[in-house]
Amino acid sequence: MQQEMSLVEHLSELRNRLIVVTAAFIITMIAGFMVSPPLLSFMSDYTLPHSVTWNVFSFTDGLIIYIKCALLVSVLFTLPVLLYEVWAFIKPGLTKQEAKGTILYIPMSFFLFLLGVSFSYFVLFPMVLQFMSSINQSIGVVETYGISEYFTFLFNIVFPVSIIFEMPVVVLFLTKLGIINPGKLKKSRKVSYFILIVIGVLITPPDFVSDLLVIIPLIVLFEISIALSGWSMKRQERLIKDE
Repeated sequence: MQQEMSLVEHLSELRNRLIVVTAAFIITMIAGFMVSPPLLSFMSDYTLPHSVTWNVFSFTDGLIIYIKCALLVSVLFTLPVLLYEVWAFIKPGLTKQEAKGTILYIPMSFFLFLLGVSFSYFVLFPMVLQFMSSINQSIGVVETYGISEYFTFLFNIVFPVSIIFEMPVVVLFLTKLGIINPGKLKKSRKVSYFILIVIGVLITPPDFVSDLLVIIPLIVLFEISIALSGWSMKRQERLIKDE
């Protein structure tokens, strides 16, 4: 009976935390709609080549872009709330040291995601856009782009890169669980480098400089992940000895 009550309370807590995350998502979504006009204006001024203009090809394009822009803002600011609620939900099953250590994942994960968004938007996306625009100009076509296609292209670059930037946090978490360790990561270094190089080449224009601008940060992130994994292992060993 006690287990049944405990399960009910557990599910009730999960429901309450999901409500908090949903409320945060809705509130930030509304805020996203409010900041969409200046945000879209900034995007147009910063990344759009001067020879390119936005166009709409259906009555719903403007609304869809507002929704996508608001969604981008909402995901960005709901992420730390989601991470905190997940941590708070699993906290009772953690020791004090584990709870204290894992809460650091929240600001770290948010910072890395924000760094990924910034890098992909301010560095990678303008570079890809300029390359694609120069190719189109070289064959003498008139560049007329739909705003919907523009943002689909933008999100297809920004979100994957931002997720890749979460690599150090994921590695640190898996190390805590004992699934991976620095030794395994070092042994897989050649394969990992190859995979990261392939990813970097696939998401950048086919020129050497662009490839390097993406591949080098990815490799640096991988090496940081190995260092964090080693630090986490040593810290866990020290805690076990102290006990």
